[in-house]
Amino acid sequence: MPKSAIDQDALIEMFASASAKQTAQLREAVSQATLKALQGREMSLKNIKQVIKAVTEATSTGALQNVTPKVDVEAMLNGAMAGMDDALLKAVEANRVALERLVDQGVDLQEKQLKKALGDLEKLEDTMFDTIRKASGGADMSQLAGPWGEVLGKFEQNGSLTGAQATATLENLTNQMQTAVRETRAASLKAAQTLAQSYAALVSGVLMGMSDALQQGGEEEESAPKSPSRPGAKSSRRSAG
Repeated sequence: MPKSAIDQDALIEMFASASAKQTAQLREAVSQATLKALQGREMSLKNIKQVIKAVTEATSTGALQNVTPKVDVEAMLNGAMAGMDDALLKAVEANRVALERLVDQGVDLQEKQLKKALGDLEKLEDTMFDTIRKASGGADMSQLAGPWGEVLGKFEQNGSLTGAQATATLENLTNQMQTAVRETRAASLKAAQTLAQSYAALVSGVLMGMSDALQQGGEEEESAPKSPSRPGAKSSRRSAG
């Protein structure tokens, strides 16, 4: 079995034999199985859908096979739903860390790949709900339509951990980006002011240098010895005339 694949048989067996008191264990098992599958794949909505679909189908199949007395099927499905939510919550956290690092390095959130990542993050909760609804809506699972409907309804009404964290992440990243833009602008303004001050000082220095050069040239001209007149120059002209 590939590293990224889900052991559906193990999940089916677990749900088929679970007692009414094992919902916490079911939640943990689903969370671990979902997380393991996600870790072995590229974090895209397509792959997330595949994983959630496989987990939902295994959960439903196992729940239908369970003949344990007084078993609470809705509680089992709620545990499965919570387990998938727990795993996707970690996926959101992984996205947050990666995106914040890119923003810290100056990457614009409007860049094509980052923009898509933010869009996928925003759609994550709806993707989870829609995938579970479709995966649990098969004709062979009609007996679970009621329990699954109740579970999904509660999660959609109250919101998932995944959705809440995704929303918070998007808000924080937007604020972080705005802060980075403000800091960049402030740094640019400071650099411009420093440059302006340096420019003024540079001009002053050049001007002083020019003034010193002119003054030094004048002093040299005043101190330079005058050329003596040649004796007999005029008489020679007269005599020549």
